[in-house]
Amino acid sequence: MSLTIPVNEHDHTQGPSDARVTLVEYADYQCPYCSKAYVIVKQLEDQFGPLLRFVFRNFPLTQIHDQAELAAEAAEAAGAEGKFWQMHDALYENQPLLDADLIRTVAQELGLDMKTFENDVETGKFRERIEHDFMGGVRSGVSGTPTFFINGSLHQGKWDQAALSAAIGVELDK
Repeated sequence: MSLTIPVNEHDHTQGPSDARVTLVEYADYQCPYCSKAYVIVKQLEDQFGPLLRFVFRNFPLTQIHDQAELAAEAAEAAGAEGKFWQMHDALYENQPLLDADLIRTVAQELGLDMKTFENDVETGKFRERIEHDFMGGVRSGVSGTPTFFINGSLHQGKWDQAALSAAIGVELDK
């Protein structure tokens, strides 16, 4: 399977746009496996530096994670103020405490405009964007989280640091 929606200017990315490898992750902020993947992605970013671009896409599994949608909306609302990655990191780093109070505290610590932030989250301003990510994932074959794509192709098998590092290495050798 391959990515049906190519990486574009609407995506949240880290790393250079001309990196030789693009790693796309579909993830859920409340998923314990995604929390483990968060650490692995950080290791991969350190390992590959400017050779790797990382892209995060929302895939909240709302049937099993009651805070997933709220967390995704909070990250998107923070992104509207240029603080997506700071919120993203804080949500994963504090995942056991994930709830509305944590999200509000993080937003305050990030110096977000609280009136705008809370309004954006309460009104679901970014729900359509999250749904766009989710449906793009479904069309690309995503059925759970985390799911990774490397240079547009679905990464099958293990997603531990060694396996993803090896798969990225294969792409770099091409």
